[in-house]
Amino acid sequence: MTEQDTPTAGTAVVVPEGAPVTAVTSTRLADGRELLYFDDGAQPVPRAAQDSRDLPGRPPAGELRYDVLTGEWVALAAHRQTRTYLPPADACPLCPSTPEYASEIPAADYHVAVFENRFPSLGPDLLAVPEHPEWGRAYAAGGRCEVVSFTSAHTGSFTELEFRRVRTVIDAWAHRTAALSTLDGTAQVFCFENRGAQIGVTLHHPHGQIYAYSYLPPRGAVMAAAAQQHFTASGGRETLTGSVLAQERSDGSRMVLEGGHFSAYVPFAARWPLEVHLVPHRQVADLAGLTGVERDELAELYPQLLGRFDALYDSPTPYIAAWHQAPVDPALRDSGYLHLQLTSPRRAADKLKYLAGSEAAMGAFINDTLPEQVAAALRDAGSGTGAPAWSGQ
Repeated sequence: MTEQDTPTAGTAVVVPEGAPVTAVTSTRLADGRELLYFDDGAQPVPRAAQDSRDLPGRPPAGELRYDVLTGEWVALAAHRQTRTYLPPADACPLCPSTPEYASEIPAADYHVAVFENRFPSLGPDLLAVPEHPEWGRAYAAGGRCEVVSFTSAHTGSFTELEFRRVRTVIDAWAHRTAALSTLDGTAQVFCFENRGAQIGVTLHHPHGQIYAYSYLPPRGAVMAAAAQQHFTASGGRETLTGSVLAQERSDGSRMVLEGGHFSAYVPFAARWPLEVHLVPHRQVADLAGLTGVERDELAELYPQLLGRFDALYDSPTPYIAAWHQAPVDPALRDSGYLHLQLTSPRRAADKLKYLAGSEAAMGAFINDTLPEQVAAALRDAGSGTGAPAWSGQ
């Protein structure tokens, strides 16, 4: 993998237009995994600390098995059973290392750090899946899984990050999307954050993850097919997500916020009790394609949107923030359209939606909330009027 790894130390993330740039420095952990520091500015912060831990060798890749009944790949990663689970604050693997405890990040301080997951679901080998998989045969789970630590502070949330730090995280997502998309075998790059114990988070330190899939995951494949069909039917003049965005902005009843370059709305057929799509006004395939001006606005609007989720109730709302990006396949890039899908299973202050029979077994979602009411509640949550918490009823 070394020859395909990402940039040399001290380089800067390049964006299509001006605005601040983010310095990135690449180094290695004791077991050979890559670690990158992203700094809040164009000049890298000097860091001499190296990982001195005596780590075991990296585990072999897990397995990918093909389900012939659905045409979907399933990853088996039994080695993840031993991954870190809810460690105390003084043993957090994402906090800066101290003389008493060596974490995954050897520096005494950092802004944003990205490193290869020690317990990956995919990889470390970069292997494309076969075009015609055999039933009953297991294949190596190729790909790459990375952890993105948003801050060196152990407590807090993405919503609380200052503008410059949010911009650094966005640059890190964009940088990793561009770099991982060039690796042999990568089919799609997925940036995401799980927040809250109810979602299943096993580390409380503010962080997210990035997956480079060696196959198109089921949701990505369905969305890519729908987008391509619409694009082809329009003679290449119209994207599906762009068309939906235009209709939502025209209707207005499900809009949550609008900026100069991004808008957010509750989708007409929302699956989850809380679901919002944040979409750029310009068709762009992935985060790497955003201009400096667009990244600046995103750094303003995205935390606002997360803050509205939290403002609905008297306690923080668990969520999954999923950045849907176009597949790497050039044939699907023109119809692909970047957007954020922000969802929460919280259907009331003290109630969560669980995927039961209809959803888990049949994939047929039944939502307990009306999108128009959710959108109105989220608009009120950002009004600054001190409106009472939403009941969810």
